[in-house]
Amino acid sequence: MASIASPFAAFAASVLRTPDAPFLTAPASAGLSYAPDGFRIAYGALFAEVEQLRARYRAAGYGRGTRVALLLDNRPDFFAHWLALNALGASIVPLNPDLRADEMTFQLSLSRAQLLVAARERMEGMRGVDLAQARLIEAGDAIPAAQADIRDVAEPVEDDECALLFTSGSTGRPKGCILSNRYFMQLSEWYVTQGGIASLTPGEEVVLTPLPMFHMNALGCSAVGMMRIGGAVVPLDRFSARRWWASVADSGATVVHCLGVIPAILLELPVSPDERRHQVKFALAPGVDTNHRAAFEARYGIPIVEAWAMTETGGAAVTSTAGEGSAFGPRCIGRPVPSMDYRLVDDAGADVAPGQPGELLVRARGSDPQRGFFSGYLDDPQATEDAWADGWFHTGDVLHGDDKGLLYFFDRKKSIVRRSGENIAVLEVESALNRLPGVETSAVAPVPDPLRGEEVFAFIVAAGSGARDIALAQAILEQVSQTLAYHKLPGYIAFVDALPLAATRKLARGVIKENAAHAVEGGSTFDLRVLKGAFRAR
Repeated sequence: MASIASPFAAFAASVLRTPDAPFLTAPASAGLSYAPDGFRIAYGALFAEVEQLRARYRAAGYGRGTRVALLLDNRPDFFAHWLALNALGASIVPLNPDLRADEMTFQLSLSRAQLLVAARERMEGMRGVDLAQARLIEAGDAIPAAQADIRDVAEPVEDDECALLFTSGSTGRPKGCILSNRYFMQLSEWYVTQGGIASLTPGEEVVLTPLPMFHMNALGCSAVGMMRIGGAVVPLDRFSARRWWASVADSGATVVHCLGVIPAILLELPVSPDERRHQVKFALAPGVDTNHRAAFEARYGIPIVEAWAMTETGGAAVTSTAGEGSAFGPRCIGRPVPSMDYRLVDDAGADVAPGQPGELLVRARGSDPQRGFFSGYLDDPQATEDAWADGWFHTGDVLHGDDKGLLYFFDRKKSIVRRSGENIAVLEVESALNRLPGVETSAVAPVPDPLRGEEVFAFIVAAGSGARDIALAQAILEQVSQTLAYHKLPGYIAFVDALPLAATRKLARGVIKENAAHAVEGGSTFDLRVLKGAFRAR
């Protein structure tokens, strides 16, 4: 496939080939609040809007070296602003609308975004957010002048920063991952050339995704992937089980993207005529439970492709089961791409024996081991250096391989909870809990969840001498919801007198994780999952 320098260049090439073909589309059955009748926007029509926005941004002084935050969900406005800025060499910072004020303040401050463009419905939610140097405008408003006179608006090149995405690793605050044009072009090239059951035909594909554009999956695979081959994107704002199959069928989707939780939820639905009206060839759905995968494929006639990647690795280090059919075992994440070198190592950094679990270390094959990876963590050179210790990117994921060259997920070394595809740093949750007046200290761990994969569990040593009851647990959840997005909130809380410590006086993470699982199994905890879910709408 010919080299393309940027998402805008890929989009513009498809505009020249097929200007009347749809790029963004959604049916009325999707029930989008801002487009109740649905929409169909052709490549050429969006290009005209992009060109107008590009001229406005250029006149205002935006270009290489500037960042613009976007709070536009998965709406067509998001794509118009992104492509206009990308054409000028500027970077975007897509924001999660579920973030609380403190979380959004942190991301705006770290990113140094000069402008925040928000949908009208999101403007009210910005109260209490410290915008730092960013100015807030509604999409469609006049664009204020850039604060620095940056007028380098030459055509974007591969090394330009395209987007800053935030990822929760093992540390207390999310890290800003700097992602270049090359990153997105390499990721999208992998996506459209997987082959096997994931083979795509230029000009004929329609990819439906409920995943957010502040994640690399939707932004790099669905969006840029379709730009490369002249396909269409159905960008749903959120997953709705009730509307799913009608949306899939009415949109003409040939590919659907989802996370492991979605097949589990869909399998609970009553049989509907819509569930077999679809034209879907495959679903890209990482992390599906083995039993759910078999039941989903049998009921809906849609094969599931498993895959593995990280925000940091993109398409430079990625795996897929697309070429394996269904001949792979439980928790298989597929076969590494040929351009990826990898090792599985023990805690001492030595290669493990064949078939034994070890941490996955990855790099690009050839003279440039970091080619196609993220460009670093913003303002955190030490974390970047640590991640690339000894010339290998340390993923923190523990895998094992088989004699066929397939890799299987085993566990994580990092202190995170993987809930519905979101990485949640336990230290971030602990930090928020420990700031509450009723909490002396806390320890957070992942526990298995049949729908979400994992759920957030919190052991809490309460301050004072009051009752350690459900009322206190609910009060703690209510208080911490003021500073944490709903998905990070504890789904379970258990009160303890003390936390287990290792010989180093640090938290004994392994013991805590094991105790948490036993507490859920034994019912010796307060189950707050339903209450937690109510905070999503706030």
